[in-house]
Amino acid sequence: MSIFRHACFETSIAQPAQLPSADGFEIAFAGRSNAGKSSAINALANHTRLAYVSKTPGRTQLLNFFRLPCGARIVDLPGYGYAAVPERVRLQWQGLIENYLKTRDALIGLVLMMDARHPMTDLDRQMIGWFAPTGRPIHILLTKSDKLSRGAANAALQKTRADLIRLRGRLTVQLFSSLSKIGLEECDKMVAGWLDEEAPGVG
Repeated sequence: MSIFRHACFETSIAQPAQLPSADGFEIAFAGRSNAGKSSAINALANHTRLAYVSKTPGRTQLLNFFRLPCGARIVDLPGYGYAAVPERVRLQWQGLIENYLKTRDALIGLVLMMDARHPMTDLDRQMIGWFAPTGRPIHILLTKSDKLSRGAANAALQKTRADLIRLRGRLTVQLFSSLSKIGLEECDKMVAGWLDEEAPGVG
């Protein structure tokens, strides 16, 4: 069974001081606004409304924590890169995300969502730059791959792989679609592997 199945909401925070106690491993989910992050979490958990899906980019403004049956957590980070968000709010989100990624000891890996049609933007590279120095793995989901032809999707995958070779860090990438259920098992196995690496038997 998927490690994400039967995930349940635990808490939301708006400031680093509100972070819950680190009583289990955490896997962060991040991505540009409207990259399909909440839909990906729902698809992986086989739950239609676990993470809030909005047609309005920038809706997720908090760090949302969900507990997995194995005891680990997934953490839904605010979407980044939405220009219509006020500067004050954008800077608050940025500070919250950067602080969490750089300093959270319980965090063992980052699942980074990128729209397969527009991968590796400057902001995506910034996210990688914040987290890669920790030495922990980053797994990229090229979301909405169902909107591309098979040839175009594979071309996007190969180009992103080539871009990642130039960057330092433990970086992997795959195609993903929450609508067509493409890549769910591959992502599940990747994250389960991280958990098993940290504590054999947890994943």
